[in-house]
Amino acid sequence: MAAVSDDTRPSLFLLRHGATEWSESGQHTGVTDLPLLPEGEDEARALAPLLADRSFALVLSSPMSRAMRTAELAGLTDLQPEPDLVEWNYGEVEGRTTAEMREDQGDWTVFSGKIPGGETAAQVGERVDRVIARARAAGGDVLVSGHGHCLRILAARWIDLDPRAGRLFHLASGTLSELSWEREQPVIKTWGLQGRPS
Repeated sequence: MAAVSDDTRPSLFLLRHGATEWSESGQHTGVTDLPLLPEGEDEARALAPLLADRSFALVLSSPMSRAMRTAELAGLTDLQPEPDLVEWNYGEVEGRTTAEMREDQGDWTVFSGKIPGGETAAQVGERVDRVIARARAAGGDVLVSGHGHCLRILAARWIDLDPRAGRLFHLASGTLSELSWEREQPVIKTWGLQGRPS
């Protein structure tokens, strides 16, 4: 008898918000609630065809307006705000670029450097672990709309890596990714898909 494929395990889809002024300039944007740029809104609308034929047991979003608006423009309804999806709290690094941080801290990165007054990668990992647990218990595919660093850590945790392994995943604005399964093994199925503007 042939082995039964386990393709029925639900997937977790990640929607990274469209471009904002600070995502374009490279400034760390955690708690600052910036709106989407017009091109960020276009990126979000371009994702709608990628989602049109899908249904979700649960749709969660960071409560930040850039994430909520992206999900809405991509055609998603019944959004539930989820505080655990808020972007990394960068503390005193908020609004600063990596280049600015490196002026006095050498090879600083958000994943390896000090973040005075902010969260550690491990603390963000604890938050996204709760999101993953909720998604896996939802009884169907789940979509989350959120932010670059937080979603990169979520992807790392999905495949049982340390939160700091999020540094290995580049994630552009206005993209869709799918975390899924190969048999019992969590995998990254697709990463960073962009829609085609109409």
